[in-house]
Amino acid sequence: MVRGKTEMRRIENATSRQVTFSKRRNGLLKKAFELSVLCDAQVGLIIFSARDKLYEFSTSSMQEIIERYQRHTKDIQCENSAMEQNNMHNLKHNTSSLMKKIEFLEKSKRKLLGESLESCSLEELQQMEHQLERSINIIRARKMEVFREQIVRLKENVKDLASENVMLLEKCGGLEMQQTSGGEDVSIVISSEKSDVETELFIGLPESCRTKRP
Repeated sequence: MVRGKTEMRRIENATSRQVTFSKRRNGLLKKAFELSVLCDAQVGLIIFSARDKLYEFSTSSMQEIIERYQRHTKDIQCENSAMEQNNMHNLKHNTSSLMKKIEFLEKSKRKLLGESLESCSLEELQQMEHQLERSINIIRARKMEVFREQIVRLKENVKDLASENVMLLEKCGGLEMQQTSGGEDVSIVISSEKSDVETELFIGLPESCRTKRP
């Protein structure tokens, strides 16, 4: 039969809690004894119950095991302290090195800006001059590159505007043709109306013929 998994929380029932404590305590003491025998290990086990009752197991004197534990922890603390001191020393050294580098960079920056040049030798001034010339050449090359990129973009914009202009002209030409054809239709109607009027006016004999008849 498979045992269910025990839920790790405080047992509320006092009797069940005491029974469980007794079983687990005896099992723990047994495991400590087996560990000391099988593995030739020094084991010190201390248990206090809820009623403040002491249970202990040790392969030798409990006091000797405790003193050994204290010496061991003290050695570990000393090692940790030495490591911390070493880390602190390295940190101070790195901080000092970084401060010197920052100070050197600030001095170099001021000199490149034309400040604090009184202490510079001729060789240092020539080096700074060459460095500035190289920097200017790099800046000019980059500026020309930016100019070329802008010219390419402007040319593309001009092409786009020209295409839009052609499309607008084609649309305007179509509208003018429609307006022209509409005007011709109107003129035709007007001329037909005029012809109708003239036709109605000239029906019958001429006026000269009418005067000669008796």
